[in-house]
Amino acid sequence: MTEQPTGTLPLPDVLCDDAARSVVAALTARGAEVRFVGGCVRDAMSGEAMGDVDLATPDRPDTVIELLERAGLKAVPTGLKHGTITAVSEGRPFEVTTLRVDVETDGRHAEVAFTDDWKADAARRDFTFNAMSLRPDGGFFDYFGGRDDLTAGRVRFVGDAQSRVEEDYLRVLRYFRFLARFGQGEPDAQAVAACRAASSQLARLSIERVRNELLKLLGAPNPVPTLGLMRETGVLAAILPDAGAMDVLVTLVGIDDRDPLRRLAALVPNAGGKVGSALKLSKAEQDRLGALAPPCAVIDPDMDIPLQRQLLYDLGAERFTDLVLLFWAADREVHADAWRAMLQTAQAWDRPALPVRGSDVLALGVPSGERVGELVDAVERWWRAGDFQADRDACLAQLREIATS
Repeated sequence: MTEQPTGTLPLPDVLCDDAARSVVAALTARGAEVRFVGGCVRDAMSGEAMGDVDLATPDRPDTVIELLERAGLKAVPTGLKHGTITAVSEGRPFEVTTLRVDVETDGRHAEVAFTDDWKADAARRDFTFNAMSLRPDGGFFDYFGGRDDLTAGRVRFVGDAQSRVEEDYLRVLRYFRFLARFGQGEPDAQAVAACRAASSQLARLSIERVRNELLKLLGAPNPVPTLGLMRETGVLAAILPDAGAMDVLVTLVGIDDRDPLRRLAALVPNAGGKVGSALKLSKAEQDRLGALAPPCAVIDPDMDIPLQRQLLYDLGAERFTDLVLLFWAADREVHADAWRAMLQTAQAWDRPALPVRGSDVLALGVPSGERVGELVDAVERWWRAGDFQADRDACLAQLREIATS
């Protein structure tokens, strides 16, 4: 007997365009049912920008691969042990997973068995609004009240909160991430209690998983209330022991563009370099975070524009903007107009190139060696002192004067 949907939901374009239709057609070629699952269904319902598109099917992975390849689509066995194949259609990835149930879990990983039971598959998911599924014809399935929870701003585990957390302790961080994104009103008491009880287990997680959840949380519209609850439950100290007071972050949230790394710098104002290494950020991210910790360049709201341009030349627009926003947040918006004007200066900045090079020095008959660099540096200092206004002719004239003096 065909299972009856809870209701219907219009599919957003990204779930019914040519790329998505090609994947669905391939997977249903032998009559199997396929549904969109997880975050893409949640985002379709909430109207949020959609990230990854996930599908589920009762067919086993080898059949999924065969069906995709028969339809001319690329099939990548990205998680074969757990039944996951990535289908590539028109250059877009679609994660296809065989319906499954957990056989054994250890707080980090799960051993799974395949099934053809849609509700059993949904029951192993973390939150009610992530356990919804959607057929390509718009038929919508909601076994655990996810739609009502999403509408009400409730972040609620499927079934028993403690059991869900003990299956995978990363769910503690996912709970807080979704709470920052969707939560309204009082947090679910059972969920908070389960997360509090599990805080001592978070050290078992890989730092990469922790980092990814933390940065996503910090990118929420306003993560401060959630971070406060994380501190109260012991979760924040477990994953970010260098976190300081949140007063700067409170102000930053009201003026920034939701950049998670900059918000992290506000949360760990004196430990940027240390935290970047501990979280295994990329080299570029570690450099950026380290440049925002003391001793960093000091930005003053009374700086004139030529001095601002000197800093822009040295720091680059990204780091200059980071520092302006952080100092602005620390200033509690006392000089908001001045800080705002600085951001406009940064937005208009196009880093000029020094009009002379070492070859110009050599053309004057100066032998190769340290003096070539010294003369270029001297011209650069003169050029900078003139607010980068001198053109090539003026810089060459200055070079000749310095070289012959």
